[in-house]
Amino acid sequence: MDDRIETTAEAIETAALPPKARAIHLKQTAPTAEQEPLPDGVAKTPVAQKSPAEWAYERLVLYIKNFEEQLDKGEEIAMGFTGGDAGVMRIEGMGFYAPDIITFYGSDPTGTKTQQIQHVSQLNVLLRALPKEVDQPEPNRIGFRLAQQLEED
Repeated sequence: MDDRIETTAEAIETAALPPKARAIHLKQTAPTAEQEPLPDGVAKTPVAQKSPAEWAYERLVLYIKNFEEQLDKGEEIAMGFTGGDAGVMRIEGMGFYAPDIITFYGSDPTGTKTQQIQHVSQLNVLLRALPKEVDQPEPNRIGFRLAQQLEED
């Protein structure tokens, strides 16, 4: 979604290419989202047919799922906010509104309902591990549910 002019051949070629991803780590303990193959539910629709919000949402789901797979039983996923004193938010839901909005739903450490709405051009997400809530026997894992929905859509 830029102002770059392409020939018809370049546009067709770009649309036919699969998405690329790469990650290099000094100390790697588990595969990262970039190193895993795209799930069938994500790969079935070409990137060129997705809005920027949908494509960003799908990749965020993969990052969240991968991050949660590396947490221990006493931790849950949260996201930190950059550029301010807003703190962190436990991720309890995520969505997109095509063509260009991503939304995170959750709560802050005091339990206050929180929602972040972001334009894809400003997307900047810091994933964090927080101790699970004391009153829960098991940590909340939203990444699995988000990824499952991608496969069902």
